[in-house]
Formats: sequence, C-alpha cells, structure tokens
Amino acid sequence: MEFFTMCMLAAGLGMGIGAFGTGIGQGFAVKGAVEGVSRNPGASGKILTTMMIGLAMIESLAIYVLVVCLIILFANPYKEVAIKIAETVAK
Repeated sequence: MEFFTMCMLAAGLGMGIGAFGTGIGQGFAVKGAVEGVSRNPGASGKILTTMMIGLAMIESLAIYVLVVCLIILFANPYKEVAIKIAETVAK
C-alpha cells in the first residue's frame, strides 16, 4: 500500500510544482510583453505574437508534467511488482 501512497504523493507534488513554475513563467512573460507595449505601442503586434508563442511553449511544460503524473498514477510499469510484493508480505 505504501507504493500507491508514494505514487499519489509524487503525482500531486509533481503537478503542483509544475503548475507553480509555469504560472511564474507565464506571469513574467505577460509582464515583459505589457512593459514592451507600454514603451513602444507600435510594436504591439510583434510583441503579442512572440508572447503567444512563448506562452504556448511554457504551457506545453505543464502538459508534459500532467502526462508524467498520469503515467505515474495509471500506467506505472512497477504496479505489478508492487502488487506481487504486497501479496507476498500479506501471506
């Protein structure tokens, strides 16, 4: 049972740290874009395009974290080994 508990903790902490990091990154990106537009409103189109591409790249990191967390929870390659060990210990 400890194995599944650790998997849940790892997935939860991983997603929390991943979301925290991407949130900070997106905040800095938007901050920089707003400052750039306020200094040079004529370049807002280029700044907006570059910011959107950057935000998509940052968001992809959060999606990768989500995929890894889902693999840990539902497609863990060590699940069968943990179940066999638990059955052996229970006997």
